[in-house]
Amino acid sequence: MATSLNINEALLQEALALDDQATAEVLVETALREYIQRRQRLKVLDLFGTIDYDQDYDYKQQRQQA
Repeated sequence: MATSLNINEALLQEALALDDQATAEVLVETALREYIQRRQRLKVLDLFGTIDYDQDYDYKQQRQQA
């Protein structure tokens, strides 16, 4: 899909300088993939501490039953 974007030229040049092999198209796609991965990781981190476990949970007993 062709999309026209107005990207800050200084940012684009700085990013291109970090990866000699990248074109602007590849660079934008990579940036979007990294952005999505980071946001997904942040969502997972938000879940920590939200699950309540029973206080009497015994993992050793659970292993013996399996």
